[in-house]
Amino acid sequence: MLSEIAFYGALETGLIYGLVAFGIYLSFRVLDFPDLTVDGSFPLGAAVAAILIIEGWNPWLATGCAVLAGMAAGAVTAILNVKLNILNLLASILTMIALYSVNLRIMGRPNVALLTEETVLTPWYDLGLAFHQVPVVLFTLVAIASLILLWRFMKSETGLAMRATGANARMARAQGIATGGMIILGVALSNGLVGLAGALFAQSQGAADVTMGVGVIVIGLASLIGGEAVITPSTVVRALLACVIGAIIYRLAIAFALNADVLGLQAQDLNLITAVLVTLAIVLPGIRTKVTSRFTSKKA
Repeated sequence: MLSEIAFYGALETGLIYGLVAFGIYLSFRVLDFPDLTVDGSFPLGAAVAAILIIEGWNPWLATGCAVLAGMAAGAVTAILNVKLNILNLLASILTMIALYSVNLRIMGRPNVALLTEETVLTPWYDLGLAFHQVPVVLFTLVAIASLILLWRFMKSETGLAMRATGANARMARAQGIATGGMIILGVALSNGLVGLAGALFAQSQGAADVTMGVGVIVIGLASLIGGEAVITPSTVVRALLACVIGAIIYRLAIAFALNADVLGLQAQDLNLITAVLVTLAIVLPGIRTKVTSRFTSKKA
């Protein structure tokens, strides 16, 4: 069984990765744009927020700048694709590689500690909640606010144009939609959400590290696919809820696997557990569909 601290820790990290899943939903599902920039924009958000906080900036303002930095990284990827006709996957890899050097430049060293600095979490510790409950409360509010804003955006005229671009770019252009602009905006927003997640992650963990983005794309995809296996994404709201729920389930599954003495798993097995969970998330919906169709045909 999980301890209370481990349980709340899994919820805390799951809520942060839910924001990453929002971004991946926007690029992969809405725009059909495979984007690996997130492995670079996640630590970029952390680096920008950490340095600005150390320089004495307000933590929320520093977090906002991290969002803008993530959007700039996403815009670069999209511009490479739209304006220079570089394959979207290759464009994102190029940006991701470049961001490693950019993040080192921003921080000036491989990692920056925030343990003694005031963060967005600091005022919340005065509410009387347990220390490990504070991040969960704050990040739940941030996730809900992000979900509502993203849902309202997707229902707007611009959001509908973006969805049309991802569904059928040729038809969207025929209707007068500037598909190139929609791709740039969508990928920028996607990485802005990832930058927000990186900034919050650095403040909750007390440090920003240049390598903290390794594997974030896999975690985000696992959250997205796993959530869609639990909640059918028939509407935008359900799809966004699936992102958060999938991220929380993923982190809880990781925590249970690492704390189950019977399995004998250790921290170095994290990538193995991730691969197994992603495989199950991809395979199970297909198995469920086959079982349901067979049951329906027999009943008929």
